[in-house]
Amino acid sequence: MPAQTTTRIASLFAERKAANRKAFIAYITGGDPTPAHTVELVLALERGGADLIELGVPFSDPIADGPVIQRASDRALRAGATLHGLLETVQQIRRHSEIPLLLFSYLNPLLRYGFEKLARDAAQAGIDGVLLTDLSVEEAADPVARLRGQGLDTVFLAAPTSTDHRLQLVAQHSSGFVYLVSRTGVTGEQTSLSSAAAPLLARTRQYTDLPLALGFGISTPAQVAEVAALADGIVVGSAIVKTIEANAGAADLAQKLEAFTRTLTKPLL
Repeated sequence: MPAQTTTRIASLFAERKAANRKAFIAYITGGDPTPAHTVELVLALERGGADLIELGVPFSDPIADGPVIQRASDRALRAGATLHGLLETVQQIRRHSEIPLLLFSYLNPLLRYGFEKLARDAAQAGIDGVLLTDLSVEEAADPVARLRGQGLDTVFLAAPTSTDHRLQLVAQHSSGFVYLVSRTGVTGEQTSLSSAAAPLLARTRQYTDLPLALGFGISTPAQVAEVAALADGIVVGSAIVKTIEANAGAADLAQKLEAFTRTLTKPLL
C-alpha cells in the first residue's frame, strides 16, 4: 500500500489537539432537499462552526438510519441525486472551501460505481475520505487499499456490541479517525447520552492512537459538551437533517441551518 500523505482530516484533528479543542462533525445527506442546495448547505455548516462534513450518499435502503435520515435519502433520490452528481457537487464546494469532506455511504452504491473508479474520482473531486457503513472489516482489505492508494482516509464504525477483535480490525483499517456509535440501534435524536459511550471509548483507545469521534443520538448543545469531555470529535446528524427537513422550502434555509449549527458548536469555542 502506498505511503499516504497527511489528509485534511488528519490535519484537522492535529490542529484541534494542539489548540485543546474538539472537532465538530456534521452530517448531511447529499442532494437533500435537492442537489442544488448541497453547496450552500455545506458552506452554511462551515460558517456555523462545523470542522468536518460527512456527505451522505443517498441510498434506497439506509438500514442503519432512523426515519429522519431515511426521509432525507428519499427526498434526495426523488430530486435526482446520484453519486456521480455528488462528486461534481464536491468540485463546486472546493471552489469555496477547504473544509474536510468525508463521503458517507452504504456499500451498494460504491460497488455499483466501482471502487477503483470511485477512489480516483473522489480524490480528484476533493473528497478526503470514505466512511463505509456496512462494509465488514473482515473483508475490507481490498477496498481500503484502493481508497488509500488515492490518498483517501478510510473510516469505519465501532459499536458498544463490537468485540475486542472487531475493534482491533476497525483500528487497523481506519485512518483519519475512528467513528464510534454511542449506542445500539439506528440514528436519531436522543434525550441523553448512552451509558455505553464511555466504556466503548476506553476499549477502543487500547487499540489505536487515532482520534475517536462519537455519534448517534447527539442533538443538543448540552450533549455536545458532554461528548467533548470524552471524545476527540462529536458527530451530529439527525438533528441537522431534521432542521433541513423543517425548512426545506424556506428561502433562508442556509441561514437557519447556520444559526442552528452555531448553537451546537458554541460549547466547543
